[in-house]
Amino acid sequence: MKRIDTREMGEFFDVVGETERSQAATMALDPGQSTGGPENRHPDSDQWCYVVSGAGSAVVDGESTALEAGSLVCIEAGETHEITGEGDEPLRTVNVYAPPTY
Repeated sequence: MKRIDTREMGEFFDVVGETERSQAATMALDPGQSTGGPENRHPDSDQWCYVVSGAGSAVVDGESTALEAGSLVCIEAGETHEITGEGDEPLRTVNVYAPPTY
């Protein structure tokens, strides 16, 4: 068993745990900050993105969706994606990659 406390997230992106089959990371984006873009993809890994706090949006293969605390988005292997922080506080997420990509 592995237990990781994600309440103390780093400044941007931190891989916080992994096994041979999956990987977990935390991410914090300030309002207006984004990561990814039209060419960003993980060819062999699905990415599950769970919003812990804050608000933002995700554009996945050209389709936009709002992100808020409690949202869970699956970005499937090969899908292009960009995630942007919006609102008044940082967008904080926990991401799981299967298989590991970083």
